[in-house]
Amino acid sequence: MTNRGIGFWVLQVPGWLLLLYLIYAQAIPAFDYDLGVAMGTQEPAEQITDVGVAFWYGFAFADLVVYIPLLAFGLIGHGLRRNWGCVMLIAALGITAYWPAVNLAAVVVADGSPGWSLPNETTFWIVLPSIAMWGVWGLWQIAGDFDRSELGTR
Repeated sequence: MTNRGIGFWVLQVPGWLLLLYLIYAQAIPAFDYDLGVAMGTQEPAEQITDVGVAFWYGFAFADLVVYIPLLAFGLIGHGLRRNWGCVMLIAALGITAYWPAVNLAAVVVADGSPGWSLPNETTFWIVLPSIAMWGVWGLWQIAGDFDRSELGTR
């Protein structure tokens, strides 16, 4: 088995945890938003308005059909040290860096709007930047792997 450094594991372990969380928090609500509200992974319309629900549902649906498959296949391919897997993981990591910024911007802009009230914004400001930084770091890590030709020609 090839030697896998700390960078490999810092991509793989949080990546699989994020994937499991996305399945729970986004894939399930993509099929039934109200179930997501009951599970506590989505906000009820009374707190974020019907327009907020529409946007949050849109993200859940896009995660289901684009992000989750890219992340899953990217992690598998990266684990097998295949170039196709690393390319898919790069795409997923780009999304990983992007979506927390979108959500934080929405929270800031919606603050004070009629019907918008999140019970605890603090978790948004702790968790989302951490996820975005992991995504950016992962992009840098994989780019370094390509530069060092550690991925081979597979």
